[in-house]
Amino acid sequence: MELTELCFAGVARQAHAVRSGEVTARDLVADHLGRIERVDPQLNAFRTVFAEKALAEAEAADERRARGEDLPLLGVPIAVKEDIAIAGLPTTKGTNAARTPEPADSAIVARLRAAGAVIIGRTRMPELGLWPYTESGWAGPTRNPWSLTHSPGGSSGGSAAAVAAGLAAAAIGTDGAGSIRIPSAVTGLFGLKPQRGRVSLAPEREVWGGLVVAGPITRTVLDWALVADQIHGAVPGDPHVAHPPRTSFTEAATTDPGKLRIGVSLRPWGPGIPIADEVRDAVQDTAALLTDLGHDVVRIDPPMRDVVASTQFAVRYLHNAHLARAGMEFPDLLEPRTRAVGELGRRLPRGLVRWARKDDAALTAYANRIFSSVDVLLTPALTRPPIRVGEWDRRNVVAALLAASHYTSFLQMWNVVGNPAAAVPAGRTSSGLPLAVQLVGRRHDECTLLSVSAQLERARPWADRTPSGLGHAN
Repeated sequence: MELTELCFAGVARQAHAVRSGEVTARDLVADHLGRIERVDPQLNAFRTVFAEKALAEAEAADERRARGEDLPLLGVPIAVKEDIAIAGLPTTKGTNAARTPEPADSAIVARLRAAGAVIIGRTRMPELGLWPYTESGWAGPTRNPWSLTHSPGGSSGGSAAAVAAGLAAAAIGTDGAGSIRIPSAVTGLFGLKPQRGRVSLAPEREVWGGLVVAGPITRTVLDWALVADQIHGAVPGDPHVAHPPRTSFTEAATTDPGKLRIGVSLRPWGPGIPIADEVRDAVQDTAALLTDLGHDVVRIDPPMRDVVASTQFAVRYLHNAHLARAGMEFPDLLEPRTRAVGELGRRLPRGLVRWARKDDAALTAYANRIFSSVDVLLTPALTRPPIRVGEWDRRNVVAALLAASHYTSFLQMWNVVGNPAAAVPAGRTSSGLPLAVQLVGRRHDECTLLSVSAQLERARPWADRTPSGLGHAN
């Protein structure tokens, strides 16, 4: 396999290539760095590229291999979103409002390094992760490798763009309202938001009141499992601790799920939200495929307490935006739109905020009643195909927030209640842009999602499709 092809091969294939001596880690990382230099000026996926340090880490990986060491991710180049702490750098969160360097790596980065991964760079996000696209006035837009006029989503848009364009084998994203699933869905990748507490956010205790989790964005289901097996687990002081998975994620991704009862819902979380025909078709095609694979697929549209749940989420989102703005070192350096969202949160009545934050247990129990009758829930990932770069620029803040909420209607609930949920590639639009469905699992049960997602991947492969040049699908 040519080195450039290997850039699109993903974690499992690259790890094998280094382990077998097919390629040196240095050559593998150097080729990724060359692609970043050529391609990223058009995409704007990276905020920082660690070229010299990555090459040094790759050379160290080759030395370790020569000594007979065998680590799961040895020499594999992985990118990290800019809201995850890296020693010696400020945690910028998509802003210019942080200046103090972190004293140590986050638990995630430390675990990646311990597994032999090479941290190749830091990927872009919108300011404070507020939007389902990755754009800012000072940094410009991050673009989708499948179409430069479209967004790669957000807030982990830089992470997804980097993986989709072959600039990293995998990337770490975070998800507080769909921010792993959105960019995975619109760039043709696999992104699973793990159970709350599965991956430690240390040095942060929790982010956005427990809405945010972290996890990989990858080309394949197995790639996700290989990375997640290395980064999951709590550390002392974590407020949320997930139940241990019943098996390794790698084993789950390579094990047939058996016959499952799968519920299909096309009911948005909120009244009057339209679903595009191509999105609806993708869900129905996936349901038909799951039926062909032997599963018991049933239509189920559980009531999700629309008004209560959507209001509760909106209040928590705005309140957390206010806290995030106030917590930055230099909040006055944030963009006007970011400050405006934070100001909406600041003005919320305290009683309303207390109400929105107190009902997690009741809503979690209510939402999870669906899993008394089904093993997995299938829904759209997004309500429409990918949005264009700058599409909502001329809308005022409230109108933009409403548009974003409608776009991500099927995603937000599972951040509030904490269940694992995955964006799984599901074909293309008529113009060649990626489509995806969402699979939601029982609490703490990523393993079932991995098994059924891998089964879908075998039946309907997606990882062999890569952007031809930039902005053109093949």
